[in-house]
Amino acid sequence: MNLSEIEWQVKKFEELTLNELYDIMHLQQEVFVVEQNCAYIDADYKDQKSLMVNGYFKTKLVAHTRIVFPGISYKEASIGRVVTHQKTRGSGLGQLLMDKSIETLEQNFGSTCRISAQTYLINFYKKYGFEISSEEYLEDDLPHIQMYRK
Repeated sequence: MNLSEIEWQVKKFEELTLNELYDIMHLQQEVFVVEQNCAYIDADYKDQKSLMVNGYFKTKLVAHTRIVFPGISYKEASIGRVVTHQKTRGSGLGQLLMDKSIETLEQNFGSTCRISAQTYLINFYKKYGFEISSEEYLEDDLPHIQMYRK
């Protein structure tokens, strides 16, 4: 897969088509529920107050994040549900997804952001200016840590 062929879209929840929403739900369930064996409530009512960053390769959704508006999860905006399709891992798509997400965050809310990161991804998020801001905790039975970006 050539990363330059990824088509990016940023949409508010209400701008998503039913098929785009279904693509997001499928990718999240495929990775978070099946691959990571983590049962959680995906429909948490934050999507309606978020921007969706989606990366499509041809017609297949291969990358997604949601940027939750400030005041919903935290005082700051938050990037979450960071997910890439299993077959794309190691291609650099995750970094490209974060680049696009940070760009979208800065265009809409400034650079300040707080995230709840799976602890094994701490070094990945540090590359984007995030610093640890909490002790480790369990979220959906997986070790997480809050990280903050100025």
